[in-house]
Amino acid sequence: MDHALAHDLVAYLRDALPDMVALVQQFVTHESPSTVPESQQPVLQLLTETLQQCGYDVQRIPGRQTGGHVLARPHQRRRPQPMQLLLGHCDTVWPVGTLKDMPLELGEGILRGPGVYDMKAGLVQMLYALRALQTLHLEPTVTPVVFINSDEEIGSRESTPHIRRLARIADRAFVLEPSLGLDGKLKIARKGVGNFTVTVKGKAAHSGLNPEGGASAILELSYVIQQLFALNDPERGVTVNVGMIDGGLRPNVVAPESRALVDVRILTLEDAHRVEERIRRLQAMTPGVTLEITGRIGRPPMEPTPRNTALWEQARTLGRLLPLEVEGGVAGGASDGNTTSLFTATLDGLGAVGDGAHARHEFIQVPRMVERAAFLALLLLTPSVRTISS
Repeated sequence: MDHALAHDLVAYLRDALPDMVALVQQFVTHESPSTVPESQQPVLQLLTETLQQCGYDVQRIPGRQTGGHVLARPHQRRRPQPMQLLLGHCDTVWPVGTLKDMPLELGEGILRGPGVYDMKAGLVQMLYALRALQTLHLEPTVTPVVFINSDEEIGSRESTPHIRRLARIADRAFVLEPSLGLDGKLKIARKGVGNFTVTVKGKAAHSGLNPEGGASAILELSYVIQQLFALNDPERGVTVNVGMIDGGLRPNVVAPESRALVDVRILTLEDAHRVEERIRRLQAMTPGVTLEITGRIGRPPMEPTPRNTALWEQARTLGRLLPLEVEGGVAGGASDGNTTSLFTATLDGLGAVGDGAHARHEFIQVPRMVERAAFLALLLLTPSVRTISS
């Protein structure tokens, strides 16, 4: 690959930018919250039709409690040939009707709207990277396979088995989640995420007549909360947050039950195992009280493994052809890239440049869609990296 190829990709995509923006607007207009499966169908259909126009055979995978997923492969492909995975999601955190008071707005190179940054513009960049390869008759030696799910924002419980299966056989995975910040950084590491529920069982009693006959679940929960917060370790990137609590019956009743919902973020698998074990080993300090602990580290961290680092270095070299100085960063949130990283080289944050994921000021920088789509096309044209050790 050389500067001439990069120039041709950029030229094609620059001419296609108005169409790219129009397609992003179509995607955003189809509001698609994770928790409303029927809302997913228009956006999944638009994905299907656009992938077919790019020369892909598309399989719609029905969901049981979700809107389902899309799996696509090139109609004409060599066999056997290594495979690379393009991964994204079409669900958003925004409820149906958000567009009424958070409308699409385009002006001065900025496009605003619910889901535009996380991550519908990234989907369009992927689609136009594939279209650029098709139009310019550039055939990757590693077959691109596309998987788009509709449940990423709620933990990818239905789609994770499909993602694991694909990642196990993939040469590498490119995740179209939005970039990290306005500098457009790629996400070369991500924290893992765990969710736990600590339920405290005590004994009710009248707080005035017979307080000694009770065992306060709320008192015990106060001790538990302090133990949980003591697990925080900023230097190691460990955060343990008790985000919600409830419990008790009335002010004049010794609380028979209380509960805490706990969010855990960690940077390494070592810390994931350590923190999970510490939480599960919590012991009650109040006589007559017991603890029930449920939950787990649901998404392991995406660590800078040797294969991930090698893919990142390859991306930095390719970026200079555009020219694009690619930087990397660590994301506090998780994505499906956390899953693929367990099995194959993974590069995340290849989507749109902007800000405001899950926030009302969500937006993308429209001109940068060109360089991001061209960058992805160059990555898709690189040879196999299967020789890189994990």
